[in-house]
Amino acid sequence: MYAFSPDADLSPRERHAELRVAALAITDGEADSIANMANVAALIWQYLPGLNWAGFYRMVDGELVLGPFIGKPACIRIPLGRGVCGTAAASGETQLVADVHAFPGHIACDADSRSELVVPVLHDGQVIAVIDLDSPEPARFTPDDAEGLEALAQAIAARIG
Repeated sequence: MYAFSPDADLSPRERHAELRVAALAITDGEADSIANMANVAALIWQYLPGLNWAGFYRMVDGELVLGPFIGKPACIRIPLGRGVCGTAAASGETQLVADVHAFPGHIACDADSRSELVVPVLHDGQVIAVIDLDSPEPARFTPDDAEGLEALAQAIAARIG
């Protein structure tokens, strides 16, 4: 049994470091990628305040397919290059979006979302998934969040690949 409890007084960098340690601990020795994504999505939800959606889209046959998440029901399939997730997957680059309504082609799965952070997960040089975070707060995500989620994606890539 795991008992993770993030300290509310941590700086964003420290919070992300603890999230990464927790994700590595909970996925250690587990080969099932879906189970690992589910637990990591739950940890993200627990460690990062101000979210209304946290989870994964998996790369399946050249498109993104909904994976484990916490939040309201979501779009099931996203073509590469479409919306924030599809752009991150197609480019292999993190998308930090302060105002989703200003993002060309934004896909509104939840009308309450105002900002978004999407980080590609690469394994053996290929995008295998994206980590998607949404918030009802405008400009919720910072460069520290992007850096922390990029480090998380790199740390868990082999465990969800």
